[in-house]
Amino acid sequence: MQKYLSIYQDLTEKIKSNYWPKSTMLPSENELTMMYQTSRETIRKALNLLAQEGFIQKIRGKGSVIIDINKFDFPVSGIVSFKELAVRLGLDTSTIVNELNMVKADQQLQSKLDVKHHAPIWKVVRIRKITGEKIILDKDYFNPEFVPELNLEVCGDSIYDYLEKELGLNISFARKEIVVEEPTEADRELLDLEGYSNVVVIKSKVYLEDASLFQYTESRHRPDKFRFVDFARR
Repeated sequence: MQKYLSIYQDLTEKIKSNYWPKSTMLPSENELTMMYQTSRETIRKALNLLAQEGFIQKIRGKGSVIIDINKFDFPVSGIVSFKELAVRLGLDTSTIVNELNMVKADQQLQSKLDVKHHAPIWKVVRIRKITGEKIILDKDYFNPEFVPELNLEVCGDSIYDYLEKELGLNISFARKEIVVEEPTEADRELLDLEGYSNVVVIKSKVYLEDASLFQYTESRHRPDKFRFVDFARR
């Protein structure tokens, strides 16, 4: 077995056994080099594999922090509201409504929401806090043809509850794209991202039962808290 793989296996066992608790820093590359009597390049290969497998998050200028391997499962294939997910997982959460406006669709939103150029649409920006940390930034856009009214109370609670129970909309399916991006200025300003060099973004077009496109959303996640899961059958 190549040495970096044996070091990787030893480090994973230590992390799983809580030898180094979650949210603490892994020893530095220099310390690991001394610990395993090997080269820094070998240690870097082992650390890269740890990062790829979700055991650590590399933080620029600080080192590697150990991630809770029991991440929250975020269902990719379903259409689940943040409130529903929080209740299901028993999370301590809160929502900050950062923006609620009617805006004019630019060219990008025109194509993503299938509306006319400069058509009025709802824009809702919400910050999601879990255990006191701001880790999700949701940017939602709604076609007012289907969602004529929104208010701060609804946006601070559950928009989907309001759409389904009050407006009687039948939300049916979504087309989703998952990408990893560098944080924007807004991400840096609104989320707790110190030391994190990327965010996981789920872009969704959401449709009603009659195949009408009524919502486009970008859900921007700090990468350390969620594991994005799906169910597949052959």
